[in-house]
Amino acid sequence: MSIRDIPLQTLTGAPTTLAELAGDKAVLLVNVASKCGLTPQYSALVELQRTYGERGFTVIGVPCNQFMGQEPGSAEEIQEFCSTTYGVDFPLLEKTEVNGENRHPLYQELVETADTEGAAGDIQWNFEKFLIDRDGKVAARFRPTVKPEDSTVVSAIESVL
Repeated sequence: MSIRDIPLQTLTGAPTTLAELAGDKAVLLVNVASKCGLTPQYSALVELQRTYGERGFTVIGVPCNQFMGQEPGSAEEIQEFCSTTYGVDFPLLEKTEVNGENRHPLYQELVETADTEGAAGDIQWNFEKFLIDRDGKVAARFRPTVKPEDSTVVSAIESVL
């Protein structure tokens, strides 16, 4: 099974997959949180969506409450916060565990990918980013402190479009 076919749920609870959400687009998948010091990265993620969306790209946010409870809200509260505070218009998935024994199958696959320094393994914190190409292959992994507008992220996105 391709990573694009792993069963997921949208923030509203509807069943989906990356293939259904993104079609044949490249995806920047990001575990997100509303009460994190890195939450302002939402602005740059929205900008990436606006810049590259028409070229076959989408951001997909994956709310996660595993890091110091920084995503405590309900699905409705998360949606409201994201849309009103940052103008998020890219898809959001249900709140998901990205580490530990209840790690979602999608993240079981993703954590096998090494970051730019060659390290694979657990998600370090909120706003860790995975670039998935149109064929469902993980093209790059960026740790949380690498900002979405960083030239390494932008170059990687442009290389898969």
